Amino acid sequence: MAPKLLFITIGLIAFLVARVALADPITFEIDAAHTYPISPLIYGANFPDWRTMAGKITATRLGGNRMTAYNWETNASNAGSDWNNQNDAFMGKSDVPGETVRKFLDGAIKANAAAIVTVPTLGYVAADKGPDGDVNRTPDFLAKRFNVSLPSKGAAFAYPPDVTDRKVFQDEFVNWVQKNFVRPAADAAPIFYALDNEPDLWKNTHSRIHPHALTYDEVAKNNAQYTAAIKKVAPKAQVVGLCSFGWSGWHSLQNAPDAKGLDFFDFYCQQMRLAEKQSGKRLIDVIDIHYYTEARGGGARVIDEKADPAIYAARIQAPRSLWDPTYRETSWIVNDVLHEPMAELRRLRRSIDANYPGTKLALCEYDFGGAKHISGAIAEADALGIFGREGIYLATNWREMKEDNYVYAGFRAFRDYDGQGAAFGATGMAVTTTADAGVASLYASRDEHGRLVLVAINKTDAALPMAVHLKDGPAVKTAAVYRIAAGQTKPQAVSHGAAPKPLAWELPAMSISTIVLEPAGK
Repeated sequence: MAPKLLFITIGLIAFLVARVALADPITFEIDAAHTYPISPLIYGANFPDWRTMAGKITATRLGGNRMTAYNWETNASNAGSDWNNQNDAFMGKSDVPGETVRKFLDGAIKANAAAIVTVPTLGYVAADKGPDGDVNRTPDFLAKRFNVSLPSKGAAFAYPPDVTDRKVFQDEFVNWVQKNFVRPAADAAPIFYALDNEPDLWKNTHSRIHPHALTYDEVAKNNAQYTAAIKKVAPKAQVVGLCSFGWSGWHSLQNAPDAKGLDFFDFYCQQMRLAEKQSGKRLIDVIDIHYYTEARGGGARVIDEKADPAIYAARIQAPRSLWDPTYRETSWIVNDVLHEPMAELRRLRRSIDANYPGTKLALCEYDFGGAKHISGAIAEADALGIFGREGIYLATNWREMKEDNYVYAGFRAFRDYDGQGAAFGATGMAVTTTADAGVASLYASRDEHGRLVLVAINKTDAALPMAVHLKDGPAVKTAAVYRIAAGQTKPQAVSHGAAPKPLAWELPAMSISTIVLEPAGK
């Protein structure tokens, strides 16, 4: 056979094999007897629109750089490096004590959403709301433009607090929240207290009040001291600690002077456990990390919103770095530091289990980008499924949530798939599959009505046939399918009727399908 003909024949055979392989359905087996709890608090957002998202977004947070020097007595704050290091009224023009926090908590309570209130721990808060411009223009600015912030008052609390003493007491702040907003009902959404915001970046974000690099020892002592003060006035409250900005923060505290090669996350867990033994009670209930993926595609980070197929492709795969021990993203973390896959949530969970057992894990800021592209919905839905399966307790996306936003579309696949508030179940079920994690994912749950609710994600640009096998599960009577695809930020009802036998569907290209299976006998 001539070489050219041989080449064409081999190519044709390869093409036919590929087509046959593509025609074979991917298979997911759901083990209905192997279950795990899913925290309802993973479906959170920092900036929800409660007019349309009440009952759908389950947790929210008052956080960010502005909270580090927030003065609850007057609502003054310092912008830090975000805007000229100035004191101003950005957090609230009102001088009514706690007014900014009151508005935040009123919204969360009306929506029955868990609320995370940030407690400043740096040691100084803004003393005024102006004039505009860098506070360092004022001679002796630390004494004149800031008030000392302390964990404990050591005296009777008052409301309104004394605004003339040049001191702000954080236990007095927490006491005010407890007295006015914590509800006794057993089903009331909780209020958490978070220890400041991204201390590993204080030298950069708040250099006027913390110009030196933070140390391991400083963070551990700071968190132990403030948590003890909080729990003295709110013994049943859950405290969220660390609140680290990113990977180099929670692993080395930005190369802290006293790092000495010790992993900071390990150190933090060890020190909090030691402090707990010394105090006789648990201090930190939840450890918070802020996960802004460093994954890149086409030379840019995937949180970049520009239109680029390489970014879309990398964004869709980026959530795999949360758990997948076989996946190597393109990032400085993997390429230059680890030289191996991240599987970050599992890495952190191992540290917690070894050093501070029983501690919960949170992502109170995270983002994969993609507000204007279906890849954003796919990445968000995949992340939410991963959070549930990997045992994350609390998560709040940092992106502003809007009705026409693809990131919010990813939430809707779990929290409002029928447009009437129907949600993914709180009991997860183990799933095994023949599919590569880069091609498709399926997350399975049982809801409060006994229905099996599945979220199936096709990450490719071609339709995928899918078969589902139920192991130790009930016979299925009906099936309903709701879908999000390109051009759709709201789930669309696709079908409802008798369940196919066997259970099989085609997943359109780049799509998220919520499949609701009603057991026979219901």
